[in-house]
Amino acid sequence: MTMPACPHLGEVRRDVTPAAEGCQECLESGSEWVHLRLCMTCGHVGCCDSSPNRHARLHSHLVGHPIVQSFEPGENWWWCFVDEVGFEVKGAPSYAHG
Repeated sequence: MTMPACPHLGEVRRDVTPAAEGCQECLESGSEWVHLRLCMTCGHVGCCDSSPNRHARLHSHLVGHPIVQSFEPGENWWWCFVDEVGFEVKGAPSYAHG
């Protein structure tokens, strides 16, 4: 059985440019993060759910951008906050910082 594609992939932009090399809100407040996630709609860089502030999820809920890609070296997986599902996109570029 194969899983259907995430219905939110239509909100992904092909020309996403990361807005920062670290979590934007943590950099502003002096907070620390664990891992980074890149919004695939607007390029916002936020911290993961294992980080104290969970800025990637907060960004998704506040502005309605559902999909992030890992912004960690060696990782190319994606996550949809709406459907709570992870997946890979064949042929998608990696935006990992490092």
